[in-house]
Amino acid sequence: MPNLVIVRHGQSQWNKENRFTGWIDIDLSPAGEEEANKAAEKLKDQKFDIAFTSDLIRAQRTLDIILENINLKHIPVKKDKALNERMYGDLQGMNKDECREKFGPEQVKIWRRSFDTPPPNGESLKDTADRVMPYYHKEIEPMLKAGKNVLISAHGNSLRALIMYLEKLNKEEILETEIPTGSPKEYVFDDDLNILETKYI
Repeated sequence: MPNLVIVRHGQSQWNKENRFTGWIDIDLSPAGEEEANKAAEKLKDQKFDIAFTSDLIRAQRTLDIILENINLKHIPVKKDKALNERMYGDLQGMNKDECREKFGPEQVKIWRRSFDTPPPNGESLKDTADRVMPYYHKEIEPMLKAGKNVLISAHGNSLRALIMYLEKLNKEEILETEIPTGSPKEYVFDDDLNILETKYI
């Protein structure tokens, strides 16, 4: 039975500074490195055949730390911008509190928590799903169908898009779904990729 484990990258420096990060390539904070180490500890008994990550350093470094700690640095790793965080457009780099002062808390909440309303020059969660899911179906799903165990290190919103599909959530349910940093979530499938079990490890 194939397994899929997803993990949101550890805290980045801009997570720590309460900034919208999006596609800006910001590295992990020291706390984020520690979260990646703790994730690795939770995965020490897992065996993976292949790993996928985004084009951004915070997800790649989280994956590197995990694979190093569980002695799986030799497995294939595929990196693709399809798994990048949602692009926050004009909000990228802005402190979230300053953003609320500038645009109003209700407008910022709509940008952050609606399914299909993007921030100026950015992506909505729907836009993010529109690039994540074709990549999943083309690159990741065939691995699972072949019985491979897969690890994905990515971002809050790219993983949200995937969770929405896997768990058949509607757009209201997915917007209420929080994905903790550095906490691996496991999906166990049958041979037809029906979910048998899902849990945070």
